[in-house]
Amino acid sequence: MILIYPPAAKPCEPPAGLAKLAGALGRHGISHRVLDANLEALLYIIDNHDTLSGPSSDRWTGRAFRNLSKNCSSLRDRHTYNNIDRYKRAVIDLNRAVGKSSGNRAMPGLANYRHRDFSPLKSADLIRAAERPEASPFYTYFSNRLTGLIKKGRFSVAGFSLNYLSQALCTFAMIGFIRRTFPMMTVVLGGGLVSSWMKNPEWQNPFKGLIDRLIAGPGEQHLLSIMGIDKAGEKHYMPAYEVMPLNDYLAPGRVLPYSASSGCYWNQCSFCPEKAENNPYVPAPVDSVMDDLDTLIAKTRPALVHLLDNAVSPALLKRLAINQLGVPWYGFARISGLLTDIDFCIALKNSGCVMLKLGLESGDQGVLDRMQKGIDLETASLVLKTLKKAGIAAYVYLLFGTPPETLSKARNTLEFVVRHKDEIGFLNLALFNMPVCGPETSEFETMSFYEGDLSLYTDFRHPNGWGRRQVRRFLDNEFKKRPAVSEILKKDPPIFTSNHAPFFVMQKDGP
Repeated sequence: MILIYPPAAKPCEPPAGLAKLAGALGRHGISHRVLDANLEALLYIIDNHDTLSGPSSDRWTGRAFRNLSKNCSSLRDRHTYNNIDRYKRAVIDLNRAVGKSSGNRAMPGLANYRHRDFSPLKSADLIRAAERPEASPFYTYFSNRLTGLIKKGRFSVAGFSLNYLSQALCTFAMIGFIRRTFPMMTVVLGGGLVSSWMKNPEWQNPFKGLIDRLIAGPGEQHLLSIMGIDKAGEKHYMPAYEVMPLNDYLAPGRVLPYSASSGCYWNQCSFCPEKAENNPYVPAPVDSVMDDLDTLIAKTRPALVHLLDNAVSPALLKRLAINQLGVPWYGFARISGLLTDIDFCIALKNSGCVMLKLGLESGDQGVLDRMQKGIDLETASLVLKTLKKAGIAAYVYLLFGTPPETLSKARNTLEFVVRHKDEIGFLNLALFNMPVCGPETSEFETMSFYEGDLSLYTDFRHPNGWGRRQVRRFLDNEFKKRPAVSEILKKDPPIFTSNHAPFFVMQKDGP
């Protein structure tokens, strides 16, 4: 079996989903190969940019191509993270060169992929991408690479991990190539985006005849069953990262991503995709998690551990505070009284915690209560202050345009941020999207948000007239222009955002 992670997604750490699948296959002695085509396609562009790029139409593009290899190397250099302006120049220029490497209708990027004619939200367009794989800007790379690997390994099954919309068109182009070149292969498609498609109550498979198996949720047992192991017994497998090109990712050191659970242990927030899709919370035993992390850290010697959970459970946080990992780590955590304890936060810091991502969403208590966030603003304020005292950076996520929000309540969020400007290290500002299959949709007048049968979200008429246009105007003309806010936003790494933010924090902590 060959496991494939397609373009385009952030190329700064190995794909955790494929590592877990590889761990399950390897545990049962099944021959397999992992291909991070997302990373390899980017490196192919960098190595072959002289032949891929046409004449530069402007000075910026010319500079971006001249410095392509240099900028790529600089993102692997810790010294680059001493200067946010130098870092931003490297990222933006690298993204520019990648985007200009294609002369057709496609517009690739470091973490995005758009096409002028095809939409990843339309199943008909995905099928068209499969019918015309040679139209992909990555065709030269993947046609040669897949042919060589499949022939050498004599693989009979190709499994694709499709997690983001930015990967969809490339995934189907690669599937189309395999169908054309190796018609006897079994094609399996899973991943986060596929799971969301299949959890929609109105889902009807439009890919019959093109894809043999679609998988929703964790794929280990499904793949083992396909390979003839129906009663695997084990439910928890240690990820296999030794099969990944760990030194090639765009980060100043190896990053070890690890998921200790699926779903969300809170699972009460209104409009949450996890809740809308009815995804259960399934944690791995804390002892198993710690054993995994100890073993994986010894094997891979990472510079940073990335905990991928929707929210690291209190039980795991408490264990991490006692058992130090010995390397820096970060992840999402819920705002709760646990993080108001300065001694506990100092213990987390000593365990290696350099940054926590916090889903605050709003600085208005009424909005939080209506959304069932289970967050008290006084507690949130104390959490931010306690983390600051402990030396842990806070990456705060805010969500604007939710049904209970109004302009005045959005301004309350602005004032909360201003009051805590010294405690908030980074900010993520997002516009609310209503899940198309959420139970709350019946309360609102809805309409098509994006044209396409695979859209995961629906537009709605805001009960207070606080629509997307009004929200954007507020963010651009008021929120972002407050000096306290703009100073925080300037520190956010473009494109890589929270994935690279810990490295800036670690630089400050270093000698």
